[in-house]
Order: sequence, then structure tokens, then C-alpha cells
Amino acid sequence: MQGYYFILGRTDDVINVAGHRLGTREIEESIAAHPAVAEVAVVGVADALKGQAAVAFVVPRQADAAASETARAELAAGIAAQVDQRLGAIGRPQAVYFVTALPKTRSGKLLRRVIQALCEGREPGDLTTLEDPAAVAQIQACLAARLPA
Repeated sequence: MQGYYFILGRTDDVINVAGHRLGTREIEESIAAHPAVAEVAVVGVADALKGQAAVAFVVPRQADAAASETARAELAAGIAAQVDQRLGAIGRPQAVYFVTALPKTRSGKLLRRVIQALCEGREPGDLTTLEDPAAVAQIQACLAARLPA
């Protein structure tokens, strides 16, 4: 529409992967379209080779969908194929972690800055608005164990 501005995203949601500018929102949407995915958060983290890399945290629709290592690997492969089909291989997350909950505020807003800080080994900052501290602890445990798909 002429004369109107529409805000479609934020600049901090854009990552630069090997010279390609990608929106984390687009990657999230392609992963969320997978039938086994209930919820997803994608953040960009520093990468020595590519500049930044996408890392995905996925809440499976069914808890047992990521119960075993084999199930996690199959689901991650399906997610990678989904992203490849919709965005191309450049949009594929470097790592996919499966969690039972994502860190959100009491009003339901996803705390991407907390996830990104944890991925980069930084302090997450102010967590006073955090709804469920167990979500942050679970992400820390995944990263400590380096248990992607």
C-alpha cells in the first residue's frame, strides 16, 4: 500500500551467514512448518568460519519425538530438509537442540537475547521477567553437554 510503512522484523533478528543476510524469523517459520515441531527459536551465534551461524532450539509436538538419540537425529534431519526446501542450504541451522520449553516472559514473549547469550557463553543478563527458570537451565544443560540433534 502506498504511503504506509510495515514493520516486518528487527535488524537484530538478521544474521549474516557466510555473506548471506538471513532473517531468523524466516528460519523459524520454515522449521515451525514441520509437523513434529510445536515451537522454535532461532538465534545467530558467532562463528569463526561463517561470521554467524543459526542455532535452533525446538520444542517437539510430542515429548517422545526426541527421546532417543536416533529420534533426535531423524527429527533434525527432517528439519534440515524442511529448511533446505524452503530457504536453501544456507538457512540450515548449524545445530538443533531439543528442549521441553523455551525461555519466555510472563507475558509470553520469547527471550531470544537470553538464548543467544547462553549460546555465546555470556551472562544472560536480567532474568526478572522470566516465567520459567527451568527453561534457561535446560538450555544451559544442552549447551554444556553439546547435545544437538
